[in-house]
Amino acid sequence: MKKSDNSRSKSTGTASSNRPAKPNSAGKTIALKELSAYLGLSQSTVSRVINGGATAHRIAESTQRRVLEAAAAFGYEANIIARSLRQKRTFTVGVLVPEISEGYSTAVLGGIEDALLKEGLFYFVASHRHHEELLEAYPRLMISRAVDGIIAVDTKVSEDIRVPVVAVSGHWHNQNAISVELDHMQAARQALEHLQKLGHQRIAFIKGQAFSSDTSRRWRAIRETAKQLGIVIHSDLIVQLLSPEPGPDPGYQATQELLSRKCPFSAIFSFNDVSAIGAITALREAGLQVPRDITIDGFDEVMFAATSHPPLTTVRQPLRQMGQMAASTLLGLIQGDGSHVPGSVITVYPELILRKSTSRFTHCTPDLTRA
Repeated sequence: MKKSDNSRSKSTGTASSNRPAKPNSAGKTIALKELSAYLGLSQSTVSRVINGGATAHRIAESTQRRVLEAAAAFGYEANIIARSLRQKRTFTVGVLVPEISEGYSTAVLGGIEDALLKEGLFYFVASHRHHEELLEAYPRLMISRAVDGIIAVDTKVSEDIRVPVVAVSGHWHNQNAISVELDHMQAARQALEHLQKLGHQRIAFIKGQAFSSDTSRRWRAIRETAKQLGIVIHSDLIVQLLSPEPGPDPGYQATQELLSRKCPFSAIFSFNDVSAIGAITALREAGLQVPRDITIDGFDEVMFAATSHPPLTTVRQPLRQMGQMAASTLLGLIQGDGSHVPGSVITVYPELILRKSTSRFTHCTPDLTRA
């Protein structure tokens, strides 16, 4: 009797499903092979979904849901160690940035994240705040953690690094790294031609901090372009960002220094949007309005440039795209696809975004003696 019941039970169970019974995961981690058999899918399909490569391989969303639900139900986790040993990679990337705050770095990081997550790679970010000891130590620490490569954002790295490196704004041109850079000559021409067409001749300039890799390249482009356009750059109308702190305060302080010189000007071309916001605040506190009294042109096109008061005219640097390009280029180097050669430069191009912080010169230079 007992034998008959067992037979009937076994027969009923077989008839209810054509796929294998649920894997018995109690007390142990199931294997990819078991999970794949249960789902009736190939191991490669399940692996791609688990490792974040479903979109790249055009795996249907319904299939992705099935795989992820089953993986969660059975407590399956991809065996990263086995994958790393098999392919001799850790699938980890290190990212070096000067600081993490709303603006340049976060926009570039957003693009890096887009590309790396699409390929199922893990990454970690280290912020050095331009401290020499951290600039020296962080790349070594990343290598000690077996990263496959490093992305250096506005950060100079040694040529001795033994993993692939891609730099964003790496004007130091490491012969072993690939650099993603903006065409600063075109950027300077777009901004200065715009200010000149509006009638501005006495233009003040806020230069970037000395430690920024973009500062010298951009300033050289501004000087060359001004000479070509017949714009005189007055030494009394040049100030430089000094503080390494993020945010608008360095721009605020630089503009206060500019105003204290009592030299007339009708426009400011600022190193970046964040410092331009600080400049607007300093001008407002001095009783000057933008753009009625002083025109301001920024640089970068960060997220809040369009919502500042007034909305900021700026030279758009495609920061998110630069991050995406840096990450995809690094992946190509890691995989050895040969599409880019170490020491080469990938150039991106600017776009002038016109908003309400610039206006035509009225031939009535504001009285800065009262500022």
